[in-house]
Amino acid sequence: MPVTRLNHAVLFVRDVERSVTFYGEALGFRPVHQLPGAAFLQADGSQNDHDLGLFEIGSQAGPSGAGRSTVGLYHLAWEVDTLDELERIGRKLTELGSLAGASDHGTTKALYAKDPDDIEFEVSWLVPAELITDDLEMTTAPLDLAAAKERYGATTRGGVGVSFPARV
Repeated sequence: MPVTRLNHAVLFVRDVERSVTFYGEALGFRPVHQLPGAAFLQADGSQNDHDLGLFEIGSQAGPSGAGRSTVGLYHLAWEVDTLDELERIGRKLTELGSLAGASDHGTTKALYAKDPDDIEFEVSWLVPAELITDDLEMTTAPLDLAAAKERYGATTRGGVGVSFPARV
C-alpha cells in the first residue's frame, strides 16, 4: 500500500515551553501530551494523535546548517482551509515578528515564517481542483492576497480535489 500522507513532524528545539507558546499563538496548535523536555501538539482541525512533536535540547544548541552547509529539511508546510484564514495567520505571524515571506506559486498561495529557533515553515492555501486553470503556472511570484480572494473567494475551501477528494 502507498504512503497516504504525513502524520506528524518532530523538531529539536532549544526551549520546549517557548516553542509550545509560539506554535499555539501562531498556528493554534494545542498541547495534547507533555513530558519533561518534550511536548506533542495537535492542530485545531486535525484528527491525528499529534501533528508536531517538540524535543528540547537546550539553549547551547547551535543553529541548523541545513541548506547552507549541510543537507537537511528545508521546511514544513501546513495547509489552511480558506484565504481568510491564511490572511489571519499572516497578520499573527507579522505581529510575532516571524513572517519571512509570501509567495504565489500558481496553485498554492503561501506564507513563509520562522519559529523562535529559526526553523522555517510554510502555511498555504491550495486552489481547489475545479478552479485550476491553464494560466496557473508553477511559479514563485509575490503574493497578492487581495487579488487571490477576489478571484477565488475569501471563504472558498482550498485543497478540494487536490489534498482530499471532492465530496460527491
